[in-house]
Amino acid sequence: MPFLTNTLSVFVSIYIALLVIRILLTWFPTVNWYNQPFSALSQITDPYLNVFRSIIPPLGGMDFSPMLAILALQLLAGILPKGI
Repeated sequence: MPFLTNTLSVFVSIYIALLVIRILLTWFPTVNWYNQPFSALSQITDPYLNVFRSIIPPLGGMDFSPMLAILALQLLAGILPKGI
């Protein structure tokens, strides 16, 4: 069982890092999301972010859904039992 929880913990950590990279890249208007590697990053992160975008729509041009998405992942990582 520790192998499974450690693997899930690593996955959550990597996914949070991918979300942060995705968020930072939105600050650059010249990023073409149809070219690689940006397209792959978008395909990996957007389905998860869209769940939270349906809960919290953009307010005043600001998208706050990534903060809720990262918070949910951090809560998940916090409740995972720590491995040996």
